[in-house]
Amino acid sequence: MDIRFGTDGWRGVMGRDFTFENVRRVAQAIADYLRSEILKDPNRKKSPWIAPVVVSYDRRFQSEAFAREIAQVLEGNKLNAWLLSEAAPTPAVSLLTQRSQGLGVVVTASHNPASYNGIKIKFAGRAATEAMTQAIEACLDRNQPTRATEIKAKSGRDIYLQHLRAKADLSAIRTGLKRPVMVDYLYGSAAGLLEDLLPASRLIVLHGAHDPLFGGLNPEPVADNLKELAARVKAEKAAAGIALDGDGDRVGVLDEAGNYLTPCQVFPMLLAHLVERKKIKGKIVQSVSLGYLSARFARAHGLAFEELPVGFKHISERLASGDAVIGGEESGGYAWQGGLQDRDGLRAGLLLMEMMAVTGRTLGQLWKDIEAKYGHSHFKRLDLKLHKPVGDKAAFTAKLIKKLPKKILGSEIQSLSELDGLKIVLAGDHWLLLRPSGTEPLLRVYAESDSAKRTAELLELAKKWAGPTLA
Repeated sequence: MDIRFGTDGWRGVMGRDFTFENVRRVAQAIADYLRSEILKDPNRKKSPWIAPVVVSYDRRFQSEAFAREIAQVLEGNKLNAWLLSEAAPTPAVSLLTQRSQGLGVVVTASHNPASYNGIKIKFAGRAATEAMTQAIEACLDRNQPTRATEIKAKSGRDIYLQHLRAKADLSAIRTGLKRPVMVDYLYGSAAGLLEDLLPASRLIVLHGAHDPLFGGLNPEPVADNLKELAARVKAEKAAAGIALDGDGDRVGVLDEAGNYLTPCQVFPMLLAHLVERKKIKGKIVQSVSLGYLSARFARAHGLAFEELPVGFKHISERLASGDAVIGGEESGGYAWQGGLQDRDGLRAGLLLMEMMAVTGRTLGQLWKDIEAKYGHSHFKRLDLKLHKPVGDKAAFTAKLIKKLPKKILGSEIQSLSELDGLKIVLAGDHWLLLRPSGTEPLLRVYAESDSAKRTAELLELAKKWAGPTLA
């Protein structure tokens, strides 16, 4: 089987694609890659590959067994594998690799359905670069997997908890929050961690049990999957709703009335707190699929701003190089100066609680403040199934450009961006992005405007243009 790493790792259906045999193939490729890099290093004592390879897993069916298999292959190749003794959120692995400047392997399919599993690779605190994953792919089937017979496991939980205690203002949350926040773990690997950080009086926990089927929903913190959370927030008069995805690196947000706040709304709210209250100053970066309010915020504060291709690894690279201080993406991942250079749903959730605690305002009120200054935002995303994956994104984009009329919904096109798919920007910063997946038969369509009606109309246009390619 052909194995390819996409935007954030390799994923496949268990029993068909994601099998023990294929997992061993990937583990051996990682080992061959690391060993070749060690041999190239003129001073091996300083090589980052001497550091332990952290191996972790989420709460999916057989994830622990797959992770143990990876660790045994690494050990069988004379590499030092650190198998974590409990399921852990992906940011915990990012932290451990940041401290060791080594590699991490996480068995997780993140927000995908329960039938999927996958592998994410972390290096020195963030997602592995595309060059690194391509090099690992090139090592596939170079050698037959070699396995150690036994592997010991040890916890990394306390290290991650200490990090969160150091980076969040837990004292302000304890004293400033007047009502508890409802936290929906979506049965993911972050479950239980917030209870170790905050008193029970500040939290109401939902879906913290271990359920490999995720309650019948995909563990993705988007509005359609948070209906129970929304109802409970209203019924129990919680201060807000915070939801974490299956591997704990992304966050979904509901205000005190149970209204879902899109990442296009949440990111400028976070920016206001980080820039105006925490005095972080510098360049802001975001994925091309995120909204226009953050760009308006940056202009108002005289801060540099840039859009990047989809994939948090692009944001992480800018944060790591010092070119940017805050980054965000449309799927609910955020990072900022002074912590991990990778997205962390728990840290973002704690920052949202801190915002409410220190301002004495609800998330609904904080959103109204942003809306009054920078305008309305109505964002929506659709995933459209295609007959087959798009092999040539550039050719796909070129065909779309030829179909474009001079005006769209009465507005002239202000600009076109081919950074990642085709983004069409209209007057008033309204936009539509058509972005084919490189690995799946999907066309991801995003739109944002100042009204729900106009956003829906933009999405309908996209479906019309893509019609012949849809499954």
